[in-house]
Amino acid sequence: MRRVTVLGSSGAFPEPGRACSGFAVDWDGYRLVLDLGYATLPRLLGHWPDGAVDAVVITHEHPDHCVDLHGLFRMRFYGAVDRPRLPLYCPPGVLDRLGGLEPDVDLHAVFDLHPLPGAYRVGPFDLTGLSLPHYVPNAGVRLEADGMAVAYSGDTGPTPVLADLGRDADLFIVEATDHAGETDRPTRNLMTSTEAGQWARRAGARRLLLTHFWPGNDRAAAVAAAQSEFDGPVLAAEEGLTLVLGPPDR
Repeated sequence: MRRVTVLGSSGAFPEPGRACSGFAVDWDGYRLVLDLGYATLPRLLGHWPDGAVDAVVITHEHPDHCVDLHGLFRMRFYGAVDRPRLPLYCPPGVLDRLGGLEPDVDLHAVFDLHPLPGAYRVGPFDLTGLSLPHYVPNAGVRLEADGMAVAYSGDTGPTPVLADLGRDADLFIVEATDHAGETDRPTRNLMTSTEAGQWARRAGARRLLLTHFWPGNDRAAAVAAAQSEFDGPVLAAEEGLTLVLGPPDR
C-alpha cells in the first residue's frame, strides 16, 4: 500500500479535534513521518499502534511542526528495547529546540541525525530537502520513488524554489496559512491559499493538498481560492484523510 495520511493540519496551535502539522507516509510497508506538531503523536499511534516508524523528517524547529517528536523520543528512550537509532532528517535547530525540554538526556541516543537541506536515500525514497524562506531555517521536502513524487513545503513564503520542489509531483502539500496581514509584510514567511494554487500550477503538480490552516479560517474558502489558480484537484488536509499515491496519469 502506498499512501499519505494526514495527522494534523492546523498552523500555530491546534483547534478542538485537530492537530498541528504532521503526515504519515506508508510505502509498501516503509513508514516515514513528515513533521510531528502539537497533538500528532496520539494520531500517529492510532495509525501505527506500535509506533514503529522507519524515518522521521522535520521541516523546521517551530513547535507546531516538531514538538511531538519529543514524545516519540520518550517512547523509544524509555519504552523500546534494542531498537536501532531512528533516522531523523531535519535542520540542525530542531534537536537544539527539543533539547531544552529535557536537557539531562541525550536525544542522539534515539535519533541518528541527518541535516537538511540535503539529499539522501531513505528506504525506497530519494529524499531532497530544499531551503525555503521562513522565520527559522525551513526545508521543503521532496520524496521520489517509482516515478512518483510527493512534495511538502513545511512553512514558507513565496519563492521560485517551490516550483522546483513540486515539479510534476503526484501530490504537492503546501501551507495555506492565510494569516491576516501576511501579504503586507516586506519579507514573506507564510503563504495564502491563492499563492499555494499559483505555485502548484507553476510546478505542474497533479494534486494540491492545502495544510497549515490558521485556526478559525474557512477551509472551504481556502480551497476555492486555490482552485482559482490551479486546475487540478485541490483538497483541504483533514485529520485522518488518506490519499493513495501513484504515478502521474498525464
